[in-house]
Amino acid sequence: MTELLTITDLDVDFPTRRGTVHAARKVSLDVSPGEVLGLVGESGAGKSTIGNAIIDLLEQPGRVAGGSVLFQGEELIGLDEDQMREIRGKRIGMIFQDPQTSLNPLLTIGAQLVETIETTTQHRGNDAIGHAIELLEAVGITQARARLKSYPHQFSGGMRQRVVIALALAGDPDLVIADEPTTALDVSIQAQILDLIKKLCRERDLGVIIVTHDIGVIANIADRVTVMFRGEVVETGPVSQILGAPEHEYTRSLIAAVPRADMRLKRFASVDYIEGGDEERNRIDIGSHWLGAGQKHENASDDVIKLEKLNLAFTLQRAVLKKNRKYVQAVDDVSLSVQQGEVLGLVGESGSGKSTVARLIAGLYQPDSGSIRIHGTDITSNPRSTDARQASKAVQMIFQDPYSSLNARMRVMDIVAEPIRFYKLTSSEGETRQIACDLLDHVGLGAAAAFRYPHEFSGGQRQRISIARALASRPEILICDEPTSALDVSVQATILNLLKDLQEELGLTMLFITHDLPVIRQMADRIAVMRNGAICEIADTEQLFATPEHEYSKHLLDLMPRMGLLQR
Repeated sequence: MTELLTITDLDVDFPTRRGTVHAARKVSLDVSPGEVLGLVGESGAGKSTIGNAIIDLLEQPGRVAGGSVLFQGEELIGLDEDQMREIRGKRIGMIFQDPQTSLNPLLTIGAQLVETIETTTQHRGNDAIGHAIELLEAVGITQARARLKSYPHQFSGGMRQRVVIALALAGDPDLVIADEPTTALDVSIQAQILDLIKKLCRERDLGVIIVTHDIGVIANIADRVTVMFRGEVVETGPVSQILGAPEHEYTRSLIAAVPRADMRLKRFASVDYIEGGDEERNRIDIGSHWLGAGQKHENASDDVIKLEKLNLAFTLQRAVLKKNRKYVQAVDDVSLSVQQGEVLGLVGESGSGKSTVARLIAGLYQPDSGSIRIHGTDITSNPRSTDARQASKAVQMIFQDPYSSLNARMRVMDIVAEPIRFYKLTSSEGETRQIACDLLDHVGLGAAAAFRYPHEFSGGQRQRISIARALASRPEILICDEPTSALDVSVQATILNLLKDLQEELGLTMLFITHDLPVIRQMADRIAVMRNGAICEIADTEQLFATPEHEYSKHLLDLMPRMGLLQR
């Protein structure tokens, strides 16, 4: 069979003032028509660099220093920008990792889709609009015609990712490079997207390179796997061989870090192959005088969080006449409670209302009706009252995207110190700065990180900064909204172990939101399942996994990626 893509001895360098960084060294791989190649490895392994090098989108000062990239027999290395424009989108589609930065916030979803379709295909006008609707429906977005008028900020993270996938497919390409295509998607939409990719591969002989940290995705869709470590390929072979009987020590260690879906463990396994030590894997001592000195409610039987008949609707289409307005019911009569020291997991499809519930509790949204009580204080009827403000102070949130949740213009010290200054928790600026440095130490970054900016850190390190900031006001309640969805399995294991340590040491009450069912099994005491804004079922974690009662809960568990070769 003629190869669709053949990469031979590819070298990619990034010259810096401190020397040259070799992001990829002697990388060789190939993809056939109708084949899915999985590209796995930790952050910084060079996976995304390979994808960007193929379509000449390396960030400056990155450059291809050697090697060959043949696509359908044509050498891509050395083509000028006009020649590459004829290939990008039309012949090679790209799904980027971060949907937030892949979409123009000033244009509607429909405008961006139609522009891409008209640029890369023969569809024009209403024909292009119809094709855009078909693409949105194909990637699982309901009310597709109405959502064409929505802007990216009006979509959840998972829905934005679906739009990015639709954009990549708009030009009807022969090869798709998918950089973490299911990172922000729940299991049902993930299964739908993976089924769509497999269907396209078989029907159109579409070649796909999937760059992912999710070994479950690789197990379910890839035909072959290439494992990368520090810019080099360490192992390549059929998926059954690599995941079932890996030969390289790094591959074995990477697979061991995958959260178990079949049983609950006390701690997550870490990747132990890293040479020379790794500060991100050190177990953290959380016995801080600052973190332990906050005021705590002693009655452990209290419902720390209590939601009663909570409702919130978002406007999809505004109109003068009420009958012409369109709404989506994001939260529909939700009632639940969380006890002190408990970890409640919240799962469901993207757009089911999980993050909206979290933002309501955090005070970022106000409900249309219903009540939210924090330690018995209603924070919804009069959110500006002294009692409501004091109750809300006990709540802090870790957001899904560590890239956009940190102010790029602020040093890390000021980011962590901001809640301390806002709540006036210290008597001097010197004490505030010392506490910020201590908190960075506690989350495993070290006090030296205080004087750097967010862009100088990896995704996992940025999430640690977010955790330090959330702890700065000494909260009793920590809301974690997909805190590890964008991280590879090794960094995910480290962050989740850190959260476990914090919860146990400080007695934190946690609301943990995720689409990753194996992760929620390891983290939560109880699980609430949401669909279409409503609660379907609330049960103890082990009970839900063993004997789910609601049909939708059974559906989610059936869709969970299976890694029989790995779970032994």
